[in-house]
This record gives sequence, structure tokens and C-alpha cells, in this order.
Amino acid sequence: MLSPKSAETVRATLPAVGAAIGEITPLFYEKLFAAHPELLRDLFNRANQANGTQRQALAGSIATFAGYLVEHPESRPDTMLARIAHKHASLGVREDQYPIVREHLFAAIAEVLGDAVTDEVVRAWDEVYWLMAHALIAIEKGLYAEAGTPDGAVWRTYRVAGRVQETDDVATFFLQPLDGAPVPASRPGQFVSVQVELPDGARQIRQYSLSGQPDGGLQFSVKRVAGDPAGEVSGHLHDHFHGGETLRVSAPFGDVVLDDGTGPLLLASAGIGCTPMIGMLTHLAAVGSPRRVIAAHADRAPHTHAFGTELRQLTRKLTRATTDVWYEAAAESAPADGEDGAGRGTGDRNGAVTVHTGRMDLSRLEIPAGTTAYLCGPVPFMRAARTQLLESGVRAADIHYEVFGPDLGL
Repeated sequence: MLSPKSAETVRATLPAVGAAIGEITPLFYEKLFAAHPELLRDLFNRANQANGTQRQALAGSIATFAGYLVEHPESRPDTMLARIAHKHASLGVREDQYPIVREHLFAAIAEVLGDAVTDEVVRAWDEVYWLMAHALIAIEKGLYAEAGTPDGAVWRTYRVAGRVQETDDVATFFLQPLDGAPVPASRPGQFVSVQVELPDGARQIRQYSLSGQPDGGLQFSVKRVAGDPAGEVSGHLHDHFHGGETLRVSAPFGDVVLDDGTGPLLLASAGIGCTPMIGMLTHLAAVGSPRRVIAAHADRAPHTHAFGTELRQLTRKLTRATTDVWYEAAAESAPADGEDGAGRGTGDRNGAVTVHTGRMDLSRLEIPAGTTAYLCGPVPFMRAARTQLLESGVRAADIHYEVFGPDLGL
């Protein structure tokens, strides 16, 4: 991987670069968008740029990659690289964009660190950058080939065939390809990128998990992002897409997908994090899976729980599945099927749905040995759930998570 001389230089300068990364990344983006304003308008998430999360994710990925190369010179962090590559592929990122990023990143590094950036330092960090870039380019080329878009042209036009209002702030959109050709194959847990043209002309892109794949089409679900500022893409979809409109949608991508094994599964979600889990459960029910499945979901209240009815129906369709739901508010309006309010999950409740009050506590469930777990929801929720699973004996390697937005890690 890194040459010995560059590894030595990176090891020596990593603390300085890491300490200054908070200054380097805003300056990098400032330079990048000044030279290429179309990237902010039509590729990067303007909301995440405004709140800084996308910048933190970039900083974290570069620092993590450099540190990994120094500490593990014979390997590379493939899990991190795969996650980034799937995000890139869903946006149609091209190989010729990597030199643009390198130009403005290194200009920012030089401006912040000044005389400390010697020719030797530049050569060492240039080696880091291109090792990471070429690894991503290779993975992305493979993903494009698998998707049948070797040139990276991942976008197709779909017609909104219908819409269902799941809750006050969650809607499911059903899409059919405008050209009538078959929809691309997907795996349970994957997502698509959706591009919308906003009133100011920007073509902003957001990624949404597939919450199902109806015959000849696809579906994804969107939660309206409230607050100040409110989510500009989610709000636009909720306000203006009701049926008959067209959307540009990418091929499905995503590395957090349901495994093909036979062992027990735990699917834990909170809020809109239920969407990939519903996609996984739909697949398991469709194939008549005999696997032991524990579905666990946390929400504010029954009326805010999107896909609550579907969750119960899918649980009953599977021969060895149970569901535990936690509502922060009292669950007086929840269905009483299997409700005990405080029951401890056991393996002999097939098809049962147990409702609890309060925050999710996975330590109350009996989790079989060899369980593979999937998590999706706000990062604090996933951090807590992961800790509970580790304490319950689930291996760290068997805990997978999907983050909506820039991945800042657990």
C-alpha cells in the first residue's frame, strides 16, 4: 500500500492534519464550489453542507483511511470504501471528478498548514489520496457494471404511479419506468437516489431506501423533514408529487443488504429507519423464509409509526418471526394483538407482536446465538442498540447499520 517513506511522513503529520481538518474541509468546499458551483447546485446535498455533517464525513473518511494505511500497511478498510463507493455510484460520480477534488483539497491543506506542507508532505499525502481514489474508482466501476450502466449513466426517468400517506409526515411513492423497460434488480436493504428540480432551478439529490418493489416498478418512502430550515427535497416531494409527475431515479445501490444465510436475524429500527427493514421483511415473506426473525421497532407513538400494519402482517406471514415495538408515549391506541406491555421476547411466540412503553431495550429480548443484526435509525439510537447487542453476545462483525445522511460512524 503506502511506500515506506510516505508511511513515515503520514504517521508524523497525521496529528497535525487531523487537528486542522476542521479548518481544511470548510476551505476545501469553499474553493471547490467557487470553481464548480454546479456541484453544490446539482450534486452535493445543500442542507448537509449548511449544517456541516457532509464536511465532517469527508474529514473522517480521509483521516480514517490514512490512519488505517499506517497501522495496517498490508490491507485497507474495505467496509468503509464499499459504503462510500455505493453512495458515489448512486450519484453517478465519475472518475474525472477525482482530480478536481484533489486540486482543491490540497490547495486548502497548503493554505491552512502553510510552511509545514513541504514537497515531501505533499508527495506522501498525494499517495494517500490516490490510493483511496483509485480504490473507490475500481469499486464504483464494478458497481456500474453490475447495474448495467458501465458508463456511470445510472439515471432513468420514472412516472409517479401512485402515492400512499403512511402517517402525517411519511408518504410512499410508487414509480413505474417511463420507457416501459424492466426495473433494475435490487437487493433487500438497498436505496435509490432521487433527483428533483427545485423552484430555484437546482437539481438536488436525496437517497431513499426501497420500502418494497411492486411488480414492474419500485417504491420508496419519504419522511418530511421539519425544522428550520425544513427539508427542501422531502417537502417538495410531499407538496408536489401526487401522481402522474416524473422523477429522475438512479439504479439501486447500497452495501447494507440482507445476507443469504439461514441463521437468525434481528432487524432493529427507529422512526423512518423502518423503511429498509420493511423491504427486508417483505422479501423474507415473499420467499417463505424459515429463518428465525426478530423485528424490533421504536417510535414516538402508534400514530407516528409508518408501516405499523405491514409490520404486523409480515410477522404473521413468517413461520418463525416475532415483533417487539416500543412507543415512547403510552400505547393505548395500539392494536392489542400479543400486547403485554412488558413481556420478555421468547422464541415460542411465533407471529406475536408485543408492545412496550418507553425506549427500545434489546436486552429484554432473547437473542439466539449466531444472530445477524441490522440497525437503522438516528445515530444515538443505533449506538445504544449496538451496545445492547454486544452486551447480549452478538459479534461486532454481525452488526450492520444503515445511516440516512453522511456516515459519521457509530
